Amino acid sequence: MIKPVGAACNLACKYCYYLEKASYYPGSRMRMDDETLERVTAAYLQTSPAPEVVFGWQGGEPLLAGLEFFHHALELQVRYARPGQRVVNALQTNATLVTGDWADFFAEHGFLVGVSVDGPPELHDWHRIDRTGHPTHERVVAGLRTLQNRGVECNALVAVNRANADQPLKVYRHLTELGFQHLQFIPVVERESPQSRKVTSWSARPEAFGAFLCDIFDHWARTDVGRVFVQLFESALSVWSGGMPTLCVFAPTCGCALAVEHNGDLYACDHFVYPEFLRGQVARGTLAALVEGPEQRSFGLAKADLPEQCHSCAVRRFCGGDCPKHRLRVSRDGKPLSYLCQAYRRFFTHSAQVLEAMAHEVRAGRPAANVMLALRDAPR
Repeated sequence: MIKPVGAACNLACKYCYYLEKASYYPGSRMRMDDETLERVTAAYLQTSPAPEVVFGWQGGEPLLAGLEFFHHALELQVRYARPGQRVVNALQTNATLVTGDWADFFAEHGFLVGVSVDGPPELHDWHRIDRTGHPTHERVVAGLRTLQNRGVECNALVAVNRANADQPLKVYRHLTELGFQHLQFIPVVERESPQSRKVTSWSARPEAFGAFLCDIFDHWARTDVGRVFVQLFESALSVWSGGMPTLCVFAPTCGCALAVEHNGDLYACDHFVYPEFLRGQVARGTLAALVEGPEQRSFGLAKADLPEQCHSCAVRRFCGGDCPKHRLRVSRDGKPLSYLCQAYRRFFTHSAQVLEAMAHEVRAGRPAANVMLALRDAPR
């Protein structure tokens, strides 16, 4: 995950966990220069053994880097890609800066664009405001329409927070009415301070987030299987189908989702951009050593150190104990426990029968959408 402008953003979302990272770089322009971009690109492409390499551009707001920056990024990708290596670009944006030129660029080069939208205006604008305090929903939708009109593949990223968690179907229907077919629901869980176990007033409540997922799942399973794809549901279906969770927060171990700041600093994870998790500067000869070094390996393996109650829990194979960032509660044996434990136990238990039936259909070579026929006449 590359942060070409670090924490710089044209919005001031109340729940944003990344804006504070600018304090680590006092006096910086918060822009990745050409030398750093080339160094990071060459290191990533020449180190990765994968036949497909994904550049994930995030922020802050990455469009602040400018269109010329991204043209240069693609030139460098062509220059340093190894023979047969496929390069894919994905970018997360608030969409308020999208113009026709941006949309044409994304369409021409096959960018997957994630658009941050938290629901209809009365829910989205509760937290997602600009730096003058004005609402942004109207501008987000205008940017989205520009992208869609150029044929850019877009997905929705929803930050599930205290304001919208109680309105699951209103959020879901708004997203599908906007034309999104791929949805990510990311729970907002933020500490009041780095040392505190108390969450902020805008963090989603576990019981509300669990109900949010269940209500959307029930509606989706009856109406939209095969038409709308929900990342969290897909992860659970992967497990029911004999695979692994597809989301890093649910994986048994972690440590593969490192973040590169605008100056080339490499951090253990986007959720752990703190000085104690700085791995060093990205360079061609050092990236593999930083990624595969003992500090990062220990960081990834530590995720598997779970409380006893997790080991005996029926949903552990689906949630993996959740992201270490969310482990703000203390279990009976004194180990950190996910703040969202209640939410995930409720959802993965609630969805089990339907997802198991979907997995059965897939294994038999039939479409998972067949489950909608079985549910059509079932009592609600």
